[in-house]
Amino acid sequence: MYLSLFGGIINLVLATLAVRGKIMVSLQLLTVFVGALIVVYALPGPDMALVMQTSMTRGVRHGLASAGGLALARAGHVTLSACGVAALLRAAPWLFETVRIAGALYLAWVAIQIWRSPAFGMEMTEAPTQAAVPLSHAVRRGVLSSVLNPKALLFCSVLLPQFIRAEAGPVWTQVLELGVLLLVVGAIFDVALAFGAARIARWLRTRPLAQKIQRWSFGAALMAFAVRLSLD
Repeated sequence: MYLSLFGGIINLVLATLAVRGKIMVSLQLLTVFVGALIVVYALPGPDMALVMQTSMTRGVRHGLASAGGLALARAGHVTLSACGVAALLRAAPWLFETVRIAGALYLAWVAIQIWRSPAFGMEMTEAPTQAAVPLSHAVRRGVLSSVLNPKALLFCSVLLPQFIRAEAGPVWTQVLELGVLLLVVGAIFDVALAFGAARIARWLRTRPLAQKIQRWSFGAALMAFAVRLSLD
C-alpha cells in the first residue's frame, strides 16, 4: 500500500515536472523526501485539526477550501524559504516572536469560535446562516493558520536544503521540484482528511453528546497548539 502511494506520488510529480525535459532531483532523493513528508503530515497538528473541523461542521466543500488555503500558504513558505526570508526570521528574533505570538492568538481565536459553534443538527436547520458563509472564509482560515506559524516556514527552510545538490543543476529548479512535491503530498493528506471528516460528521449528526465531545476536543486541541506555539 505504502509503496503504491510512494510510486503514485512520485509519478505524479515526475509527470508535472517533465515539461522541463529533465528532473534535477534524483528519484532516490525524491522517494526519501516523500517519506519525510508523509511522516510530518501524518502527525496531528493545527492544520489537520482545522481541515477536519471545517469539513465536519461546514461540509466537504468548505473542508476542501480550507485545504486550498493551506496549500497557498505552503507555496508561500517554499517561495519565502527560497528567497531567504526564513534566514531573516532566524536572524531577527523580534520578528520571529511577533509572527509566533500572532499565530498563537489566531489559533486561540479559532478554538473559541469552535467552542461557540452550534451543533451540526442546528446548523443544518439554519440554511440561510450556512449559505451566508462563503468558501473564501475557509480559504482565509487555512492561509492564516499556516502563514502565522513561523515554524512551518522554518521547517521548509531546514528540510528543503537537505535534498538539494549543487552539482545536480540550478538550485531554483530543484527548489521548484521539491516544492511541487511538498504541495502534492500535503494536498493528498488534506483532501483525504476533508472527505473522511465529512463522513464522520454524518454519523455525528444524530448524536448530540458525541457532537459536543467532538467540538470541545477539537477546540481544546487547537488551544493546546496555540499555547505550545506561544511558549516555544
